[in-house]
Amino acid sequence: MKDARDQKIPYKIYLSESEMPKTWYNVRADMKNKPAPLLNPGTLKPMTAEELSGVFCEELVQQELDNDSRYIDIPQEIQDFYKMYRPSPLVRAYCLEEKLQTPAKIYYKFEGNNTSGSHKLNSAIAQAYYAKKQGLKGVTTETGAGQWGTALSMACSYLGLDCKVYMVKCSYEQKPFRREVMRTYGASVTPSPSMETEIGRKILAEHPGTTGSLGCAISEAVETATQNEGYRYVLGSVLNQVLLHQSIIGMETKAALDQYGIVPDMIIGCAGGGSNLGGLISPFMGEKLRGEKDYQFIAVEPASCPSMTRGVYAYDFCDTGMVCPLAKMYTLGSGFIPSANHAGGLRYHGMSSILSQLYADGYMEARSVEQTAVFQAAEAFARVEGILPAPESSHAIKVAIDEAMKCKETGEEKTIVFGLTGTGYFDMMAYEKFHNGEMTDYIPMDEDLQAGFEGIPRFPGNME
Repeated sequence: MKDARDQKIPYKIYLSESEMPKTWYNVRADMKNKPAPLLNPGTLKPMTAEELSGVFCEELVQQELDNDSRYIDIPQEIQDFYKMYRPSPLVRAYCLEEKLQTPAKIYYKFEGNNTSGSHKLNSAIAQAYYAKKQGLKGVTTETGAGQWGTALSMACSYLGLDCKVYMVKCSYEQKPFRREVMRTYGASVTPSPSMETEIGRKILAEHPGTTGSLGCAISEAVETATQNEGYRYVLGSVLNQVLLHQSIIGMETKAALDQYGIVPDMIIGCAGGGSNLGGLISPFMGEKLRGEKDYQFIAVEPASCPSMTRGVYAYDFCDTGMVCPLAKMYTLGSGFIPSANHAGGLRYHGMSSILSQLYADGYMEARSVEQTAVFQAAEAFARVEGILPAPESSHAIKVAIDEAMKCKETGEEKTIVFGLTGTGYFDMMAYEKFHNGEMTDYIPMDEDLQAGFEGIPRFPGNME
């Protein structure tokens, strides 16, 4: 411990069961500039609830389109499920602080304390619940690193729903044990792109030997859902509804900090599609939007898939097969196939429309980091904090350490909060490559990105 004042703050701050949030917080209600609506690619008009209901569950469609309700009640059945693993701990990283010899105070919200190993279960149970309530047979989805597929498999097993998962091919091969967890919970898992769908066959014909992408897997999952009666498609990130469900992370974090009068200076999260980052920062962002407090928000993405730091802000397809609606977001182009790095959950070509709008409006910043530096940070964290972090989570760790070291140089006692989204115990192939010196850093050239940008739809007001 550094001093007597710090001794008043426990290593782990837990809310009681009765203090768990009973509502989700919808940050869109406090945004002056609302995220742009999803567009029908055929008409270029905003998607209607009726159109979206052909792909998504009906109540989830209402959540997707609701820009005005600040709080939305969490159904009791979902609250009861959450109690199996929530509230999750907010941890003071005393050991990391001492190792770094920094005056910064570092906290992390740990979301890996469930079998799925990540925050993804927060939205998986909600989406499965609404599918069950609607009387559906099952759901289809995509997964990158596998946490989302695992979480959805668990939720569907609990509720008695069929679950079909299309897993990005490189992750399917790199993370076989996470694949087997999904199968343990009864899901069917298919490497994507596959020969099972028309879109998968088309992508393989155009890109023989491709390692796949989340955009490819989304296309296959949507095709399967729309061609099988009684099924709907569910998504683990990007969508407004998912960020809504994940707001429970930020609400718990804020409640825990408030208990001890702690006000963070900066909040850091890894960013792929935006679910965990959006969930973590939502209530804090709400305060900033309302002019009540100010915080520094940092989104951290892989240098190999830099949608925010090097992408363009435009309407683009959410999937490689171009069957989904158009979303306005920071994007590298739906045809962009990122390198097969080990942060599989961050290999998406675009960013949440909510976070994209907030970034465009200057409410948050973004940084990209290289893979080997991320694993160096992961190893440093694991050696002193006792948790082996997921590669995705380690992007946030990397920047949190960077900021703590800046405090060491300046003597500032900033309070840093970051999201530790999950564990890396199924990512040992990645750690093995890092330890063997076989891990490489890939940063796309401008011409690589330009090829993706060229596939972004051109219409008046877009890409101009």
